[in-house]
Amino acid sequence: MKVVLLQDVKGQGKKDDIIDVSDGYARNFLIPKKLAAEMTGKLLNEVKNREAAKAHRAAVELSEAKETAEKLEGILVKIKVKAGAADGGKLFGSVTAKDISDALERDHSVAVDKRKIRLDEPIKKFGKYEIPVKLHPDVTGTVNLIVTGD
Repeated sequence: MKVVLLQDVKGQGKKDDIIDVSDGYARNFLIPKKLAAEMTGKLLNEVKNREAAKAHRAAVELSEAKETAEKLEGILVKIKVKAGAADGGKLFGSVTAKDISDALERDHSVAVDKRKIRLDEPIKKFGKYEIPVKLHPDVTGTVNLIVTGD
């Protein structure tokens, strides 16, 4: 019997997979526990529509990520921080991914989630930095950052 899985079933497949199982397994276990539904034309169309919608969302996310990456290439982000006069101008605190995200939003109207900004460690010195931003699994942009004093 062909059934469509309504939930992930260990050893059988993931949600929306179409699988072929024995009649007894389907009628006595999968269908009563609402883990699967018997394959019908209507159900097959619903599954295809969900897959098409999922593919469309993925394509839209990818195109948005590429657009954002292009915007980031031409942007120079300046962050002013306080520093001590002694110790060669060491910063009070550090510049974090949240600071960079806030500066992008405030100065350039580009929204980037702070979790997507890849800092190996917080920035604790003045200078110019190129910070990678993982916008999508296939798209990585770069933020040009300058850290200056007051």
